[in-house]
Amino acid sequence: MSRVSVSKPPSTAKAPEGDRGEVSPVASEIARPSGPAAAVVLAAGLGSFALGLLSVLTALSSSVSSVLTLSERTGDLSGVTTAAAAVFFTAWAVLARAWRHADPSLIRVSAAAAVLIALGLLGTFPPFFNLIGG
Repeated sequence: MSRVSVSKPPSTAKAPEGDRGEVSPVASEIARPSGPAAAVVLAAGLGSFALGLLSVLTALSSSVSSVLTLSERTGDLSGVTTAAAAVFFTAWAVLARAWRHADPSLIRVSAAAAVLIALGLLGTFPPFFNLIGG
């Protein structure tokens, strides 16, 4: 049985004098677009907003509630959570594809996601959707 040895190819650049093989912080950083990260953050906000909106709609309309009832044992919550998850994954896929090489502002995307998450949480708060539902 023979062993295959993998060796490192010789370097063509010489290290400067006094270099101990350390990598400088600037050389080790790789510029990567923030688009994929921004896509998942905004998708989370959209999914949360969809959850809150669908919760309010099921409280307002019995027809929406019956359409979203996927399991009789769980009730309309089964469809609400399934639809919100579908919104999240769809938004993530679309935004990740659109922003794969982009560099959107993470501050703005995070702020938009925070607003959407807050609205989504408000929509899932029972006193809120019962107040709207009457």
